[in-house]
Amino acid sequence: MTTVLVVDDEPQIVRALRINLRVRHYEVIAAATASEALDQAAKHPPDLVILDLGLPDLDGVEVIHGLRGWTDAPIIVLSGRADGSDKVEALDAGADDYVTKPFGMDELLARMRAVSRRASGDGDLPQVRLGDLIVDLAAKRVIRQPPGAPAPQGRAQDIRLTPTEWHLLEALLRAPGKLLSQQQLLTEVWGPGYADAAGNLRLYMAQLRRKLEPDPARPHWLITEPGMGYRYQPDPEDS
Repeated sequence: MTTVLVVDDEPQIVRALRINLRVRHYEVIAAATASEALDQAAKHPPDLVILDLGLPDLDGVEVIHGLRGWTDAPIIVLSGRADGSDKVEALDAGADDYVTKPFGMDELLARMRAVSRRASGDGDLPQVRLGDLIVDLAAKRVIRQPPGAPAPQGRAQDIRLTPTEWHLLEALLRAPGKLLSQQQLLTEVWGPGYADAAGNLRLYMAQLRRKLEPDPARPHWLITEPGMGYRYQPDPEDS
């Protein structure tokens, strides 16, 4: 049974989550403060954490830092803070996703499934299909191949990507469903000296969409989360 640590000082939210998660066979541990959350996590290591940022004793970001010192369990921030800087700070601290209150239970459950798949390694596949494209991460090759109609060897249509485009695409595809902040992507792809070069990121994301998305103006897989960052959103049948 998957153990979920719910950290929130609003009793009605904890109660709603406890009911909805238990009926779906999750084991729920609750904490109302940051110190209680860290204590509970140490005693009962969770498989997943749902965390509010506005806690009475410490900011939720401090809880993220504390957990990330010893566990890779997925962390979903569930907060009423709408400021983009709060979201980015939580993501950069190590959170895996961010859901804003008020929230829909179906959306939260979908986000939980996505981060759990990534944590279990299901998303770390050598090949990923994007519509009629096959992205081979090991061979660093993108092949256009309609589903059900394998192209003869040697006649597959290659989509050429630059090394930087590859690095960016790989970072996104290896974290399916995970929201990656601009700073995370810039640091991983370009290095720490480029943490403020958001223009580079926008340019290369636009290039990737032109090459991979059926309609670059309305991306299907490479999604922008305004003010926060980007995510690779797999098709439901691949979830």
